[in-house]
Amino acid sequence: MQREGCRMGGGAQEPAGAGMITLDDLDNMTDEPGSDSAYNSNGSIEEEPEPMDDAEQDRLLQYWQTVGRGHQVEVPNEMAEPIQQLTRGNRTEERQNVPFLTISRKEKCGEVLYEKRRYGKAKWACVKMSEEQYEQSICLGFMKLMRYICEQNSAGLYLGMTIPILTVVHTDGSQSGLSRSVTVAYYVPTHLQEQPPQATDQDVVIEEWPPTIVLTRSFSGVTNEESIMHQIHLLAELLESPDLCLQDTFIVAGYTNPAAANRQNEIWFIERP
Repeated sequence: MQREGCRMGGGAQEPAGAGMITLDDLDNMTDEPGSDSAYNSNGSIEEEPEPMDDAEQDRLLQYWQTVGRGHQVEVPNEMAEPIQQLTRGNRTEERQNVPFLTISRKEKCGEVLYEKRRYGKAKWACVKMSEEQYEQSICLGFMKLMRYICEQNSAGLYLGMTIPILTVVHTDGSQSGLSRSVTVAYYVPTHLQEQPPQATDQDVVIEEWPPTIVLTRSFSGVTNEESIMHQIHLLAELLESPDLCLQDTFIVAGYTNPAAANRQNEIWFIERP
């Protein structure tokens, strides 16, 4: 992240304008036990929350606009409804995890250093972005996916949240930083895999990804260019044969509400076919 000061990727709190929800307020709203967070992955079915009133929806939109400015991204007013649906709004169904098979696990002193997993062939809704900054690309890409999930699709349906949301990143020629081109991807829910709804936004494309083996390590906190490069180098040092993986393409998997203070993430290395 080039600018400190927003919780979507970590950092200090920006002063909130008059009437704006503070970052602590949103933490309480989205992270409290039993809240219907967009990324709640505990699998429990909760009682349906009461609908937001206009003032509460406005406060939530204003919060996301404050966060967006921290990434130099404008969050338009039309995002109010998708933000409400994905954050808290009347959705009690289980958040579906992308299915995978654990092949092996490397541990040391009870700590999982990394896992080897196999993900099957599947369809993903993908948005390719090439903004000036990495954070701008993932923010704008995620907003497009939010619209697709929240009824802006050929079926006119709320599709339901799946986790993780993936960001495919590429390192530059010197492997010292990330290139501008990223792909933000959403796993189409299993019951829609055969015939995924098409997005009304032509930038959202349905892609079929082949079976893939990945080596993955968990990390928490910020997901900016600096932290991602750190996690890439850390996992490379832990692997016995990192040369068996792609050397310029990696995946960041996000499991937690993007506005949460302490995001739960993974870095994935992709094994060569």
